[in-house]
Amino acid sequence: MVGALACVTGLLVACGSGSAEVDKDPLPTVAAPPYVCGYLPLKAIELMTGVRDPIVRGSFDLTLLEGVGYGTCTVYRRDDDQLKILQVGLTAGGYSGKVEEQIKAGAPSLPEIVPGAAGYYFRDADSENNAAYALLSRGKAQITVQLEMGMAGRDNAADVLALMRLIAPKLITDASSPSAKAASPSPENS
Repeated sequence: MVGALACVTGLLVACGSGSAEVDKDPLPTVAAPPYVCGYLPLKAIELMTGVRDPIVRGSFDLTLLEGVGYGTCTVYRRDDDQLKILQVGLTAGGYSGKVEEQIKAGAPSLPEIVPGAAGYYFRDADSENNAAYALLSRGKAQITVQLEMGMAGRDNAADVLALMRLIAPKLITDASSPSAKAASPSPENS
């Protein structure tokens, strides 16, 4: 009898876990601690992925590449598989041509988040995991937000856009500006 009760309880928990109510609150409009990887607000990450207290690896160094900066922050599920659910990257070599191509192909353009920057975002219509992506390019810098496993029931494209709005003003430094010579980021920008 105890074994049967445990089995029924296990089935109820398993069935109930898929029907948990989705938190459809919008991502915060202002970045606030705690942060992961120094720049990504944990609250935003948890809302967009549905994962509480995720495993996070990575960092950003805004002094590298003549002040343009470089880094990656990868977020994983906290389960046996530890699957990657989100990755944010800052690299040198902005690709304004790629932005133009994606917008011509139908991707919505990002609103102006950082002066002089251009970008796009979209939800992967073929993804079973609610994937969504955003890319922002300015001068020498490029930020990517790759939501590999978004929360079902949320507007995943809006989530990557909102996360980009939260992080880009901190990660895009003056040194990435097309007119920047050899400027280095000031401590106020980090």
